[in-house]
Amino acid sequence: MLRGLRRRWAAYRYRFVPWLALNLRRQRRTLRYVPESSQDKIIPDEDVLETLLKVFAALFANDLGRQAPVLAVRPEIRRKYEEPAPAEPRRSEEGARSQRALGPQEVLFQALGFGLARGRSSLPAAGTGVFVSRGGARRGAVVAMYPGTVYRKHEPIFFQSLGNPFIFRCIDGVLIDGNDKGLSKAVYRSCSRRDQLGPFQMSDVSWLTAIPQNSLARGQYINNCSAHMRKQPTCVIRNLMCQDAFQ
Repeated sequence: MLRGLRRRWAAYRYRFVPWLALNLRRQRRTLRYVPESSQDKIIPDEDVLETLLKVFAALFANDLGRQAPVLAVRPEIRRKYEEPAPAEPRRSEEGARSQRALGPQEVLFQALGFGLARGRSSLPAAGTGVFVSRGGARRGAVVAMYPGTVYRKHEPIFFQSLGNPFIFRCIDGVLIDGNDKGLSKAVYRSCSRRDQLGPFQMSDVSWLTAIPQNSLARGQYINNCSAHMRKQPTCVIRNLMCQDAFQ
């Protein structure tokens, strides 16, 4: 039992903020050395922005029926999405309804050519992971986002970090809490309601559910490598709000 507890602590301590504060300086080997943040980018910012705009535009066009507040304020957006392109024939009303009725996974597949699914990993003791469920993602493509509450260096996160394996620490000290349960979930919902401007939501809260409206918002479940696998290739998700990743 003690051996099992030690293994769990060894995997969790890098997410436990008090332990990080006391031990980070003494264990510099756990940090990757990056002389400048601009040298730590796998994908150029322009490519990331292009991918996100493509996905978000497709999701918006697929759900025009619920975008009445935005379309009322910006009528030019309504014309852009509702009028067909000159080379395309005008869709029938049933065709338009069926186009809007697509699920987020189908929208992601049509926009980027792949779909994502969350499920049990086949690796021993790896827990839940994220898989390409259909299609294929090319090397170097943006495949996921890391959603969550962003904490700056001076903001408290002690209670949220207790037993929380989803604390993502960037090299610049910013922490992202991607936990979709418990206290972390309540904090994110509270911040989302606080920042809402009338009918306009400033953030997506659907990633807290089993079926996120943005299918890319699954990055917190992508597994990083363990200590004994560090020398082997691994897929490490980079937070799109912070260029430098920890571990």
